[in-house]
Amino acid sequence: MTALPASAQDMVREDDKPDLQFFVGLGLQVRPSFPGADSYNLGPLPVIRVRREGEPLPIRSPDQNTAFRLLGKRDGVSVGGTFNFQSARKEKDVGAPVGNVGFTFEPGVFAQGFLSDNLRLRAEVRRGIGGHNAFVGDVAADYVLRGADDRFVATIGPRVRLADARYNRRYFGVSLDRAVATGLPAFDTSAGTYAVGATVGLLYRFSPRWAGYGYAGYDRLTGDAARSPITRAYGSRDQYSAGIALTYNFIVTR
Repeated sequence: MTALPASAQDMVREDDKPDLQFFVGLGLQVRPSFPGADSYNLGPLPVIRVRREGEPLPIRSPDQNTAFRLLGKRDGVSVGGTFNFQSARKEKDVGAPVGNVGFTFEPGVFAQGFLSDNLRLRAEVRRGIGGHNAFVGDVAADYVLRGADDRFVATIGPRVRLADARYNRRYFGVSLDRAVATGLPAFDTSAGTYAVGATVGLLYRFSPRWAGYGYAGYDRLTGDAARSPITRAYGSRDQYSAGIALTYNFIVTR
């Protein structure tokens, strides 16, 4: 077999694309039924992670919404699009005629940057379509921990949840007619921070094929959301979430 010249060998290596490794799994998670709820819903927890062969395990915080990068690098400064879904809130879920809030699709944008290999800052701004029809956002900091031999990757850090006046009014405000119907005092809201909290997540590889994923989160309602008569009478300032899943890892050759 005739050997290729050195320049041709380099060209072959440059043209080769690294294989992709997929982490695909499913589990269960518990989350508040709606913002400010004191009840919880049990639902599926899908997990999808992708990395190129040779790269470390991908960093993704538990409350990071589905996103696609438009500019920048994954491990540097980047911006892109993102989206989220907010389930509906029905009066029967609250236990009082405070108004329904329909299912909401929340497209938006994100920006993130790494201050070091272990510290990431990320911000999202989204606009609700249907349902609350409002602007919401999140500001997050994550400290990243990696295990030896790429065995695991974990994230932990604080969160700040922001919303405009319309969002807070839909979930936490009490109009005059609702006050008459419920007996609650009328309550108006303004834009600002409606919750602060923290989340922790872990992806752990048991073997080359199998990995486990788990997360836990806590938010504490603040400002108008915490002072709302709806929260005080029918909800909770404390918002917990948690989930666990099993993933199967496979490689796609390109």
